Amino acid sequence: MATRLEARPDILNLRRESVEHPFGTIKQWMNQGAFLMRRLENVRGEFSLTALAYNIKRAITLVGVPGLIAAVKA
Repeated sequence: MATRLEARPDILNLRRESVEHPFGTIKQWMNQGAFLMRRLENVRGEFSLTALAYNIKRAITLVGVPGLIAAVKA
């Protein structure tokens, strides 16, 4: 890992920007620190609902409610 990081030191910043932000948002703003369900299948379902809520929240922020409704109708 250290060798790959030395070869591309900018990649860690890119990862922080693109991957860690959604998970941080989910954990802090949506109060989803730990999974409530047990068993992998149940946890997958719980995370899928959380990801759906996050994506809808982002879509509303980016295009607004009218834009989102128009996109769903199209």
